[in-house]
Amino acid sequence: MSVVVCSWGNTVERGTEEVLTAARAYSVAAGLPLRWVVAGTDCEAVRGLAARYGVAAVDLISHPKLAGYGPDALTEALARYFAQVQAAAVLLNQTAESRLVAPRLATRLGGAVVTNVFALRHEGGALHVSATAYGGDTHATYRMPAKNSIVCVATTTLAAEHAAAPTEPQCNPVDVDLGAVEERFKVTAAPKAEGPRLEDAEIIVGGGRGLGKADNLGLIRDLAAALGGMWGGSRLLVDDGWIDASRQIGLTGKITRPRLYVAAGISGASQHMAGCSAAKTIVAINKDRDAAIFRYARFGIVGDCLEVIPELIKAARGG
Repeated sequence: MSVVVCSWGNTVERGTEEVLTAARAYSVAAGLPLRWVVAGTDCEAVRGLAARYGVAAVDLISHPKLAGYGPDALTEALARYFAQVQAAAVLLNQTAESRLVAPRLATRLGGAVVTNVFALRHEGGALHVSATAYGGDTHATYRMPAKNSIVCVATTTLAAEHAAAPTEPQCNPVDVDLGAVEERFKVTAAPKAEGPRLEDAEIIVGGGRGLGKADNLGLIRDLAAALGGMWGGSRLLVDDGWIDASRQIGLTGKITRPRLYVAAGISGASQHMAGCSAAKTIVAINKDRDAAIFRYARFGIVGDCLEVIPELIKAARGG
């Protein structure tokens, strides 16, 4: 039995190192080896990373049908892999793609699946996971089966840490027969991201209902520009038509990890905090001193953001 991390694609996606950290900690507690199965990436691209995170073996699945993300081919490839490798726990970096693959893989393996997981522990000989539920308002703990427990890890609150002693993982090619697999749905046109992304921003200024009206979003944009960052907003602003969904920060929007997050007129609902709580520093501006956002903030300003933000813009511009 092993603890296995699954990933795919031509590059190592953001969040993978945090998943490897969580998987290593659990594998040590459970006394099980850590493996990393990768579909579509060559050995040299992952060997060094695997060594730094204490991986015992890297298993590489290669097939022309895995060149692009196809959930049917990927699910079949992983199911065939796990027919050869016995797994106690299977960890995936939670993305839109993994949330599609994980439940299908669990069905194929006869295992259980939990998403939105932020903590794992080995207790009483079993895997226990903590996950957000009901849109992030509640934390739930699940006791998972001893075999083929599939976990999608939300990495925004986790930190990547190298193993104390690096390993020398072997790279093992894995052959799978995907000749009979055809994707049931094909993407004929996909949106193309242009310009910088909120997910990659180092500085973000977020606005909420405390701005009063859509016209005041200019303050958020100006402060973000003065700080050299990007701007976004809460889901309420999307629902009200103030901003486009591409600017939404939160559980159903963009999941960010900036160095600095300035929350202006945002109450701090758990759904929003799921998208920004991993920020290294949160600055909150809210006239309600009891607003939940102050529980997350390192620095807080109790005041009307319409009065505070212009002063911050002046300070940021050196005025």
